[in-house]
Amino acid sequence: MRATTEALVVAAEGGIIGDGRTGANLALGVALVGLAIGWLALPRAVGRVRIGNARTGAMSALALGLAGTGLAVLHLATSSGGPGTGNGLVGAIAAIPLGLIAMALGGRALTRSRRTAPIG
Repeated sequence: MRATTEALVVAAEGGIIGDGRTGANLALGVALVGLAIGWLALPRAVGRVRIGNARTGAMSALALGLAGTGLAVLHLATSSGGPGTGNGLVGAIAAIPLGLIAMALGGRALTRSRRTAPIG
């Protein structure tokens, strides 16, 4: 458990290579991927798209949204300076609502996929 916590702190701080924006860019990228997967899972949940599994997409969007938000909050907590200092604070601030939206889309797709699941 300790190694996982240390790895997340290193990722949020920007890691060994790169500048302070690396952690924020990582959080932003994870949140954006979660948002895209959640957006694509919604039509699958209501049956408009037959390709893919809506539940898998919804769970993936939930997990990626949570990870992106967590990384962004961790980056905000461990970075020093303010906006415009090159520490990636603005990117981390932008990643938080994107991660929350990804979680909302994933939750909505998961709820819709339960309602439209075939019985029997």
